[in-house]
Amino acid sequence: MNLVKLIQFLRDRLKTVTLVGIAVLVLLALADIFLVSNDEAHTPVEHIPAFWSIFGFAACVVIILLSKWFGHLGIMTREDYYEEEPSRTKEGHHD
Repeated sequence: MNLVKLIQFLRDRLKTVTLVGIAVLVLLALADIFLVSNDEAHTPVEHIPAFWSIFGFAACVVIILLSKWFGHLGIMTREDYYEEEPSRTKEGHHD
């Protein structure tokens, strides 16, 4: 199965993929709360149940949003960007 088919397969089942993702996040948070001891925490925020799970999720969201913002600043451009004729005169004068 190639990558395009896999992406299409997951897009066709987006609701299921979302529910599975949320279930995995909840299970990881519960495992963090009940299975991980915070007796040796170094900072007060580490005593918050599932702190590192929440922190990791928030960090991923921030990375995705910053990447999309950065991409829209100029990395992503139209596909015909280089094919377009410049609006300058043919003599080479620049505005």
